[in-house]
Amino acid sequence: MEIINEEDARAMIARWKQLPVGAQKREIGLAVQKLELGAMYYEQKGNDKGVRRSERCILILRKQLDALER
Repeated sequence: MEIINEEDARAMIARWKQLPVGAQKREIGLAVQKLELGAMYYEQKGNDKGVRRSERCILILRKQLDALER
């Protein structure tokens, strides 16, 4: 499932919680990378809404990643 908005990010986190911690970290890291690339694309196209949406999703995922690393 592709993460398009904050709701998708939260849904994926819930799905990933069933995985071992190492796998969760890997999946979150990959999703963050993909969203960062998407944000760069939106930025090049002048789509500020897309950039902000991607950044909000990244923030949600990074918070979960930080929680896993504690």
